[in-house]
Amino acid sequence: MADCLFCKIIEKKIPAKIAYEDAKVLAFHDIGPQAPVHVLIIPKEHIPAVDALTENHKELVGHMHLVAQKLAKELKISKTGYRLVINNGQDAGQAVAHLHLHLLGGRKMQWPPG
Repeated sequence: MADCLFCKIIEKKIPAKIAYEDAKVLAFHDIGPQAPVHVLIIPKEHIPAVDALTENHKELVGHMHLVAQKLAKELKISKTGYRLVINNGQDAGQAVAHLHLHLLGGRKMQWPPG
């Protein structure tokens, strides 16, 4: 999508601190982190939200989670714990209409979140 912020990051039209990249996904550090470690993992395919996923996306969604696991190890938060969050829609807090998985860690998380 031409006007999608995350698509522009994927296309390198907007700079980002890249944590990981492969043919399917891009992961970058959030510019407004909610924890000491806050990385967004996004598919390179524009998918607006969880509700737009199809059976064809099963492997991609699994891959996003495995990338989160890999990054948690690299960023040294896997032993103490981390949170994975996907928001779906405005009421859930989805600010960018491009599927993204938040990897959060580096501090004790509260539940329920604020």
